[in-house]
Amino acid sequence: KTNLGPKGTIKMLVGGAGDIKLTKDGNVLLREMQIQNPTAVMIARAAVAQDDITGDGTTSTVLLIGELMKQAERYLSEGVHPRVISEGYEVAKRAAVEFLKDYKEDVGAEDRETLHCVARTSLRTKLREQLADQLTDAVVDAVLTIKKPDQPIDLHMVEIMTMRHKLSSDTKLIRGLVLDHGARHPDMPKIMENVFVLNCNISLEYEKSEVNSGFFYSSAEQREKLVAAERAVTDEKVQRIIQLKRQVCTDSNSSFLVVNQKGIDLQSLDLLAKEGIMALRRAKKRNMERLQLACGGLTINSVEELEPACLGKAGKVYEHILGEEKYTFVEDVANPTSCTILIKGPNDHTIAQLKDAVRDGLRAVKNCLDDEALVPGAGAFEVACAAHLREHTMKKVSGKSKIGIEAFAEALMGIPKILAENSGHDPQETVIALAEEQADGLCVGFDISSGLPNDPHLSGIYDNYIVKRQVLQSAPVIASQLLLVDEVLRAGIQMRR
Repeated sequence: KTNLGPKGTIKMLVGGAGDIKLTKDGNVLLREMQIQNPTAVMIARAAVAQDDITGDGTTSTVLLIGELMKQAERYLSEGVHPRVISEGYEVAKRAAVEFLKDYKEDVGAEDRETLHCVARTSLRTKLREQLADQLTDAVVDAVLTIKKPDQPIDLHMVEIMTMRHKLSSDTKLIRGLVLDHGARHPDMPKIMENVFVLNCNISLEYEKSEVNSGFFYSSAEQREKLVAAERAVTDEKVQRIIQLKRQVCTDSNSSFLVVNQKGIDLQSLDLLAKEGIMALRRAKKRNMERLQLACGGLTINSVEELEPACLGKAGKVYEHILGEEKYTFVEDVANPTSCTILIKGPNDHTIAQLKDAVRDGLRAVKNCLDDEALVPGAGAFEVACAAHLREHTMKKVSGKSKIGIEAFAEALMGIPKILAENSGHDPQETVIALAEEQADGLCVGFDISSGLPNDPHLSGIYDNYIVKRQVLQSAPVIASQLLLVDEVLRAGIQMRR
């Protein structure tokens, strides 16, 4: 409850071995905390499923289920049957989802300012204000970089790299790639500009035969010939790469980078270093895919395919050494469709917090681009929906179901109440003020700074349409199921089968 909103409090998770994690992210809390109560486990699973689908809204789901149960308890104590309340919730849920479709606001895919507002709203609920505002640009630019026309957005093409280095405010977007390993030869260049990038999957080391085989020789000369023949195979591959480098690097301003998925032995590294080529070996497959998208070019599987057309291009490549770790930065690429968000922080707590927040921010921007619609935030939808249920839906329904609709409307008003409470303002005053403004037909949300009603459009506070829809569809279902449970029984062995 105290997590909700930009001014919510942080929770500290302590593991059995004494490891500590600080977080405001409802998803992280529900996944990692120990829950014993079976009812709480059911609510937690529903909220975690919400995060898996939409990337946000875990805290809202838990709170709305809790508020629905709380409102139902008032009527249950007066003797109302839970089935009556459950039916009312179902009617209210359908009406709320229909109202949401009309309440949402369409946005253009290229409206950069709106995307900034969405990312900022998401990040501010996880991080302090200044840091969230700084990360907003990085998150929006990252999603727009990987976005391709008429294709679904694949957030796996945004690499999230972490470095225990400097401050969290040094986190930045790299329009290229950061590889978590460096060159394996001391004489290789450390900084290069105007770089041709060869992305390959070729073994540049002596390999043993795959079948059991033996070599027999009768003199030392024959053995030397055998060793030379084995070496010649690898050397020929290296010479082919060196020839390609000489062919494309016609002036002193050009450089050459080899990124290989397989191994490169010491003799091959030495040959490449003498030619001024920077070589990385045993690169991860996911990095190879991203490198191809970032720099262009093709992945080569044999030296026969080597030609200038298969090379990618990067403006700058340099190596950064941090303690015993080496990082290779590939920057200034022409048309990147993959990028890296480099997260820096002084300690592991900060880095973990930033990583979770950035992931949620990326999902929020992606959802906005996919839906091409937004919902005004700051509790504006909840206030408007509660008023709609009371003024319109209740008039269309007859009988006891009205009790469930009234309880649903009251539960929705619980969200702005909690926002006010977490911001240090009076929740009752807030709800009354919001209801009065709403009665005048205004779009009104809660300003956590002043404690007064305000228009969320002016503050740039927006929520994802898909997140709100998912919360409205899942929370009443779980609450209704829990209301209809009148006894908890211990299961036998048969249930496990």
